[in-house]
Amino acid sequence: MKLNRKDFFKGAALGIISLPFAIKGCTNENIAQSSSTTTVSGKKYKWKMVTTWPPKFPVLGEGCELFAKWVYEMSGGRMEIKVYGGGELVPALEIFNAVSSGAAEIGHGSAYYWAGMAPSSQFFASVPFGMNAQQMNSWLISGGGLELWEELYDKFNLIPMPAGNSGVQMGGWFNKEINSVADLQGLKMRMPGLGGKVLAKAGGNPILIAGGELYTSLERGVIDATEWIGPYHDYIMGFHQIAKYYYSPGWHEAGTVLEMFFNKEKFNGLPSDLQEILRTAAMRLNMWMLSELEAKNTFYLKKILAESDAELRVFPQEVLDELKKYTDEVLADVTASDPFAKRVYESYDNFRKDAAEWSKLTEKVFYNKIQI
Repeated sequence: MKLNRKDFFKGAALGIISLPFAIKGCTNENIAQSSSTTTVSGKKYKWKMVTTWPPKFPVLGEGCELFAKWVYEMSGGRMEIKVYGGGELVPALEIFNAVSSGAAEIGHGSAYYWAGMAPSSQFFASVPFGMNAQQMNSWLISGGGLELWEELYDKFNLIPMPAGNSGVQMGGWFNKEINSVADLQGLKMRMPGLGGKVLAKAGGNPILIAGGELYTSLERGVIDATEWIGPYHDYIMGFHQIAKYYYSPGWHEAGTVLEMFFNKEKFNGLPSDLQEILRTAAMRLNMWMLSELEAKNTFYLKKILAESDAELRVFPQEVLDELKKYTDEVLADVTASDPFAKRVYESYDNFRKDAAEWSKLTEKVFYNKIQI
């Protein structure tokens, strides 16, 4: 169909222009249905968001506060969200149940924290030696990952959304050198998710500790090593003051997704425009967190090296090769014991393999051949 300028603006004013391309999940029929069901009322909502992060925690907690601000502004003040850090309303690692039960309407954390209740949840956070941030976003948003995630969380009366990403993390802080896999034997290390299971296969002792307890745990010897996020947060936490070796790369978390999840009944009870405002704000937060961390990690790595005696190390290839072998064993164990986890991992891994072939021709060549 050919439209002249006059017809175009007339149609645009009436909201009936049919776009000559297809957006996934967006058809003329969907647009018509959405337009007919959108409701705007003067009713105001006051919701609670509980998080796994310490109160006001830089970037992660700040991002949740920004989310609340964006929602308030986009809704014209019709929705107010109060953000609670871990322990302020409920313990950090109990937010999943709090939102599922309706004690709070929104939660923010990372899906691998809930592996005990839903083993397949880990694949929606990070897989050792797996996809990076842009690949994870691509799988979730355009590769079928989000649909599987929604199917899983539906059993818990929750609706999940990607709402942040750490990017490639560091490998962690240690007070002894890691020259071989034997050096991991008996090592008490804070490491959640599938990475923790791999560490256990290597003879280590993974411990799940909330972020607010990490410094004192490492300082007092409750743990021998810890991974957290990257240079910015590690600097703020002060790990460079109590640990000697800072290892790279974060083999266990190459692009960890941070999640936002909503109580399904409360979310579905909202007017459709507020639902879309929440979805839009979550997507904005997804990009903001990754961008903020990339900028700050670059600067704070320099500060760590300039202001401490910490030594930057890279895991030996022998160690990485052994950890990759243990990763394959862990993934086989998880998928063999949980049919849904098998479905999720097949989707994840098929997407990863295709993405890897593309990145070999693009990013790998760029970093190795072009960027200095």
